[in-house]
Amino acid sequence: MNTKSIIATLFCCLTGFSVFAQRDSTKKQTIDITSSYKPVLRNAVKVNFSASNLPSDTAKIVGPYTIPPQNLFYTYQPVSLKPLALAQDSALETGTRNYLKVGFGNFSTPYASAGFSFGDGKTALVNLYADYISSKGNIKNQDYSQLNIKGSGSYFTDRNEVYGSVGLNQQDYHLYGYDHFQHNYNKSQVLQRFQDISIKGGIRNKDKNETGINYNPNVQVSIFSNQDKLTESSLVVEAPVEKTFGDVFSIRVSAKADITSYTSKNLAANVKLNNNIFQLSPELIYAKEFITIHGGVSPAWDNGKLSVFPNIYGEAQIKDKSFLVQAGFVGRFIKNSYRNLSAINPYLATVSVQQNTKETELYGGIKASVGKHFNFSAKAGFISYNNLPFYINDTATDNKSFLVSNESKVTDLRIHADMSFISQDKFTITGGLTFNGYTGMKDNDKAWGTIPLEITASMRWWAFKQVMLKSDFRAFTGGPYLLKSNVNKTLSGAADLSAGLEFAINKNFSAWVDVNNIFNNKYERWHNYQVYGLNVLGGVIYKF
Repeated sequence: MNTKSIIATLFCCLTGFSVFAQRDSTKKQTIDITSSYKPVLRNAVKVNFSASNLPSDTAKIVGPYTIPPQNLFYTYQPVSLKPLALAQDSALETGTRNYLKVGFGNFSTPYASAGFSFGDGKTALVNLYADYISSKGNIKNQDYSQLNIKGSGSYFTDRNEVYGSVGLNQQDYHLYGYDHFQHNYNKSQVLQRFQDISIKGGIRNKDKNETGINYNPNVQVSIFSNQDKLTESSLVVEAPVEKTFGDVFSIRVSAKADITSYTSKNLAANVKLNNNIFQLSPELIYAKEFITIHGGVSPAWDNGKLSVFPNIYGEAQIKDKSFLVQAGFVGRFIKNSYRNLSAINPYLATVSVQQNTKETELYGGIKASVGKHFNFSAKAGFISYNNLPFYINDTATDNKSFLVSNESKVTDLRIHADMSFISQDKFTITGGLTFNGYTGMKDNDKAWGTIPLEITASMRWWAFKQVMLKSDFRAFTGGPYLLKSNVNKTLSGAADLSAGLEFAINKNFSAWVDVNNIFNNKYERWHNYQVYGLNVLGGVIYKF
């Protein structure tokens, strides 16, 4: 290609390029901006509170908590022994509702006891009991017998329990404490037969109701007689009510009427008298965790004569300690009906007057629990008596009966202590000591017929699954007694030990034996009345 052709070609290309590169003014123009920056609004500045962690509490709060002793039996309370009565055994009823117990022993002693229960225990329950024992001693007319029949029952509603009982008790004593060389009485001439028929009924609430009131009104009627000598009927009406306010305070009010009519028979000069006591006992109770205080007064009318007794007592637990401190200033009337007096001395002659005893006591003591099984208590008090009965031999006749000699005023320093060691239902041992020191008497030289010091103890031990061992012990120092011509002497002390065994043959039958007065000590609790010596009694028990 020549030079002219090349130049022409370049010119055409440049001209066409310039025409193509011209701007099109007919289109809308836009600008695109590319950037990573995004505008935002700043947050308002405010104060921020940050919570700090609570400090951990490392203090250990130990609340008081006392584990009660794991005992199935409560402390056994020894009862006074009657001069002629054999120590009676009460078989442990381990789930058995019906039983029959019979036996025989020396002194021509038959023994029988039975118990029956009916009802489910939820809506109704009826119990029937009966026992009989008799003995013939080596001394003429030293015979004794006792028959006891009792029935009790309860009917349960949602909130209340209606209960009642009826009983017959007959005891035959003989006044054999005379000079057998001078007198020759037959058995009917010296018979002292006590017969007691009693009926009791009442109603009480089972659970605390919405008003916080607890109640237990009850009535008891008894007819007591000494064969062909006297009849004494009594009516006792009692209505205790308690109202609780909150968790600390409560008010308790008890009204009681004890009405007695006494009539003697076949005596040279028969008497008929009434002996009535009416008493009202309001008290305010303050009870907290470690302290309980009862405060009030008890006005009482003894055959129309008003006396106002103090009724202040309480107990307090020492903090972090296992014992309680108790104290009180209390008073009451002790009714000296013939029924009550003959329960103390069964050789009592008929009485022509009845003077009730006024008692006021100021006392203090402690209660303690050591471990899970051992319990201990001790109490000392000053007791002031008015018209306290003492018992003296009827020296004006033949000495075979006792008369009552009332002391218008006497003071007694009484010290009592008891202990118990209870290990569930396997082993139980109890003991008690009582000291009485009578001073300040005006009408009697000494406290006739009283016991200055008495010690009691008992033991129950299931040595094996089928063998139960038991023992009872009683010791006392003799009290003063009065002879003719105002000669006074003191009875010898005594120690009486009894032991027994019960062996379970199978589920229904058991064999038992009791040995009483092991020391063969023919002591006298009452002057001229010697008790039986060593006696053995044994038999079988049928449980069903």
